[in-house]
Amino acid sequence: MAFSEIAQQLDVSEGTIRNRVSGLRDNNMLRIVAMSDPVATEYTTDAMIGLNVATGVTPRQVAERLERNPRVVFILWVAGRYDLIIELVSDDSDALKDFLEHEIHASNDIANADVMPGLKNFKNQFLLKQGAKE
Repeated sequence: MAFSEIAQQLDVSEGTIRNRVSGLRDNNMLRIVAMSDPVATEYTTDAMIGLNVATGVTPRQVAERLERNPRVVFILWVAGRYDLIIELVSDDSDALKDFLEHEIHASNDIANADVMPGLKNFKNQFLLKQGAKE
């Protein structure tokens, strides 16, 4: 939202908003970044995949391999049933099948994969973490 719109909604001057935002940024309390939202770009295929890594392989090793794939938009090391949860987005279902065939099923570093295709996204909120780059 533009500073002028924020100022109008809060009934203050645009300069006040600009100064407060600058102060927050200067004190490392606010970072303004651009992020691509897979839902907004209307990918036709979205799947969460629970992965169990193979014996002798670490979750970090699998994550580092998978993070190079631009279709993988989320990788989380978890405790419990899976070792890793990843999210995959693509423009068509053939890309999902191709990813599963080449990156999951043909890989010796993954013991098991549970593929959960998305049916409808009710909420998608990106949370910015400390190490995010501007």
